[in-house]
Amino acid sequence: MKNIVIYDTTLRDGAQGEGIAFSDQGKLRIVQRLDQLGVDYIEGGFAASNPRDRAFFQAARKEKLAHARLAAFGATRRAHVTAGEDGGVRALLDAQTPVCTIFGKSWRLHVTDVLKVSEKEALAMITDTVRILKEHGKEVVFDAEHFFDGYKDSPEFARAALMAALNAGADTLCLCDTNGGTLPHEVAAITAAVVRDFPVRIGIHTHNDSDCAVASALAAVHVGATQVQGTMNGYGERCGNANLCAIIPSLVLKMGCACRAGAGLKRLREAALFVDEMANLQPNRKAPYVGESAFAHKAGMHVDAVRKNPRSFEHVVPESVGNQRRILVSELSGASNVFLKAVEMGLNLDKSAPEIKDILRELERLEKEGYAFEAAEGSFQLLIQKVLKAHKPFFVLEGFRVIIEKRRKGEPCLSEATVKVSVNGVTALTVGEGNGPVDALDQALRKALLHFYPQIKDVVLTDYRVRILDPTEATAAKTRVVIESSDGTATWGTVGVSPNIIEASWEALVDSVEYKLFQEENKAKKKN
Repeated sequence: MKNIVIYDTTLRDGAQGEGIAFSDQGKLRIVQRLDQLGVDYIEGGFAASNPRDRAFFQAARKEKLAHARLAAFGATRRAHVTAGEDGGVRALLDAQTPVCTIFGKSWRLHVTDVLKVSEKEALAMITDTVRILKEHGKEVVFDAEHFFDGYKDSPEFARAALMAALNAGADTLCLCDTNGGTLPHEVAAITAAVVRDFPVRIGIHTHNDSDCAVASALAAVHVGATQVQGTMNGYGERCGNANLCAIIPSLVLKMGCACRAGAGLKRLREAALFVDEMANLQPNRKAPYVGESAFAHKAGMHVDAVRKNPRSFEHVVPESVGNQRRILVSELSGASNVFLKAVEMGLNLDKSAPEIKDILRELERLEKEGYAFEAAEGSFQLLIQKVLKAHKPFFVLEGFRVIIEKRRKGEPCLSEATVKVSVNGVTALTVGEGNGPVDALDQALRKALLHFYPQIKDVVLTDYRVRILDPTEATAAKTRVVIESSDGTATWGTVGVSPNIIEASWEALVDSVEYKLFQEENKAKKKN
């Protein structure tokens, strides 16, 4: 069984991606999470780049890691200075990490057109930098920048760059597809040649500019590479880096490789979502293995097949990567979708029960009016309850009013909502202010219900999406609003449709609160 070392560069190469920024504390928390996942190396940043990265290395020294080794990243020495005099090399040593990763030129084009030095000097820059780091007891990873482009241009010089690093004592030679344009079959052929001729650990570092980063990394492993560099969720400059959240399960579940991160595979989705949260980014719903849609089934025939044998439409067991199966409901739904949703809710229904057909008919009717339940499972579960005549409204609306006021230029609009509801015959009238009319309605509704239902205290809106259903109707068009809510543990979606955007929002808000109360009621029943 081939043992593969996982090298994470989320905090350095990943942080170079557009729109990605980590807080100082966020970076330390990511280090801990990656260590728990079983990642072998964590590259913390560019040691000579900026004061924040230098401060990170100082703080990271205090972190107690169970397994991962921290790496500082930097360049070879500058041209025509000694390694001991080079500020970047000193910054690498000052980082005091057990591992130092340096990049050097392996493409002649960069030597002649970018560095503007001789090939002899370029190779000496690699040799001198690796040697001084080894003299200080560092484990050295040499990233051969633009290696595949360089190899296709001049195999002799690309190999000479590797040999310079190897002879100076580098522990790992990492082949980098820095431009991301090399295709997997080329990566495989070139990597195989390097593995054959260089008696040292060979790594692979791919970018996703041709949408082949993961495939290229796996192809390199197939022919002998034993270190894989990448980032969580595929973050990175331009189109991103090889996505470790796809690479790790593919190595373990598909290729039969051993890696420390394989032991933490059931925590993979959780780790992916955590890193997204630290980057303040919406998770990619369609991400392989860890995305919310990775094991979502919509077509009725597919759902029926999955119910009979999950392997029919699932390439791995969802729980093996910390994910779960989701059954979607839409105009493509069949009885199997509705049946499995009913089972999820704990309802004792037979697949051929007439109630299943009633639910399908109501679903089709509502979808003709513009409702969509794929991202509104909370509303769909309430729909089932209503069709089965098992739904009991938790409150009754007696009226609401929304006021938006603009006083003078340059000042924000003021939004105020008044809500009047009754609960078991008791009326509550409350006022809420918010950043907009929906936020104000939400605040007012919570105030009105909190006394009766303290369970909603932790419910917050996490997303709000509006879709105009028929743009040709312009401002008179029907609007669909989907709201995503969370109580810190679970997340659910609800939907509302109306020609009036405020009414559509109110409908989705009501479903959000009722779904939470419905779930709490079910929990209480199970306990009793």
